Amino acid sequence: MNKALLVLADGTVFEGTNFGAAGEAIGEVVFNTSMTGYQEILTDPSYKGQIVSMTYPQIGNYGVNGEDAESAGSVKAEGFVVKEYLDFPSNWRAGTGGVESVSLGDYLKRHGTVGIERIDTRALTVHLRNFGSQLGIISTVDFNLQSLLEKVRSHPGMAAVDLVEKVSTARPYQWQEDCRPWCRATEKEKDLLKVVVYDFGVKYSILRNLVAQGFTVTVVPAATPAEEVLAMDCDGVLLSNGPGDPTTVTYAIENTKKLLGKKPLFGVCLGHQILVLAMGGQTYKLKFGHHGGNHPVIDLETGLVEITAQNHNYCVDLGSLRGQVRLTHKNLYDGTEEGMRHVELPVFSVQHHPEAGPGPNDALHVFGKFREMIGGVA
Repeated sequence: MNKALLVLADGTVFEGTNFGAAGEAIGEVVFNTSMTGYQEILTDPSYKGQIVSMTYPQIGNYGVNGEDAESAGSVKAEGFVVKEYLDFPSNWRAGTGGVESVSLGDYLKRHGTVGIERIDTRALTVHLRNFGSQLGIISTVDFNLQSLLEKVRSHPGMAAVDLVEKVSTARPYQWQEDCRPWCRATEKEKDLLKVVVYDFGVKYSILRNLVAQGFTVTVVPAATPAEEVLAMDCDGVLLSNGPGDPTTVTYAIENTKKLLGKKPLFGVCLGHQILVLAMGGQTYKLKFGHHGGNHPVIDLETGLVEITAQNHNYCVDLGSLRGQVRLTHKNLYDGTEEGMRHVELPVFSVQHHPEAGPGPNDALHVFGKFREMIGGVA
């Protein structure tokens, strides 16, 4: 087993062993509380720029397969941290979807993603909880602490980089794949509606759920001018999830301003934050973010509590919108604002991930609300 180090920007050092690719990876270190779903997490474009540490101690036991990736191409997370990596996977779906059966370690190697195991992830989680998410570096080639600290501290950080442009599609495309039967909220409606999805780092599960609701789906690059979207004569627009600080995606904010009042709008995670900024509101960074599949959120319109999937480091301040919207969802862990609806326009959004992938399916009905909103406008 090859030695590996994880060094945080504040000088905290964790020594472990390497699995996956060898080399170095720099990113913002965050912890994810999901027990399963590591393949979906690693391929979620919202994790671009971040090193993900799993709080569940044993990772890799079911390998990877050809069905659970949430994006095309490579792994999107910069690096992966686990307590114990299991290199003997067993899964009845291994080898499905045109992908041969491989272990998680082999999967990371193929995508050039550095992993570290055999560190105390409980201690790392407590440290990040107490002192906040911060930049870190995983290295299997350089073990000089001063050298590693210099590399980390010279990194510009997530707030200085537009990560959306690194994960968005280069050209428009049509999406037709439906949800799998076990994650479908409702049967498809007979009358198809057309939706355009701004790809800020969209997950496949979002697109599948739109198809399951009876939408024809066109995905467009993040910087597509609003005028082009309006010319598509769609019934609604979805602003997708994505990575990084929403204030860096200035073109998305400006395009969203032009769409307000012109088309029904639905925002998810980063799309939720962009909507708030487009309406003149503000966002702020959380101390250590929300990442995992077990976050309780109350739907204030129904009074029901839903266990949700989450992946965000930034949050909205709906008070900054001065009565333009009403709060619809609230996080029961820390009271942060998780959803909104405009008081006049056909606009609503949620901070959590209703599509899960991975996570519980409690919030899948939100996609139905989008369709209902469009139907009411029509």
